[in-house]
Amino acid sequence: MTGSYARSASTSFTITDARYVGGRVGADLRLLHNLYGKPDLATIEDYAEEVAILLHRGFLDTIDYGFRDTGTNAWKFRLRYNATVGGQLTDSRPGSFPDPVDLTGYGFHSFLSYSSAFWLLTSSEQAGVKEDLPFSRTTSTAPSALAGTTSTGHGYARNGAGVSRNVYVAY
Repeated sequence: MTGSYARSASTSFTITDARYVGGRVGADLRLLHNLYGKPDLATIEDYAEEVAILLHRGFLDTIDYGFRDTGTNAWKFRLRYNATVGGQLTDSRPGSFPDPVDLTGYGFHSFLSYSSAFWLLTSSEQAGVKEDLPFSRTTSTAPSALAGTTSTGHGYARNGAGVSRNVYVAY
């Protein structure tokens, strides 16, 4: 006997569910702080809340945290979280980073990409969403990820939505 099971996006994905996912991202950022001294502990809760708000409203596409060469705008180490609804969701334990990387001289950086649903909003609606976030971001160019390794298979989810995580380390 064969069968299949598909789960669509849950209509009951609450802000509490989104904050659970954001809290897992925050736990990863605390581990980054423990390993590399950045990001500042005072900003981690704001990063986690930003993820929660955008994920809950369906406006998160990807968000990156890591260390980059400011001269070349290239990542040395990056955690990328892709918003995921339905499908193959996983809820892993935070952490499981590759072996420590020498990040001397690299600055901490975060880069956010909004979902297509965000870009369908009017400019005043977009401004309203941004006002609800815990801090404001500036427009910039996404750092590049040239030659390196990427590991996948980690994610955080609850009640039909979440994020999948990949870790990039430059050679």
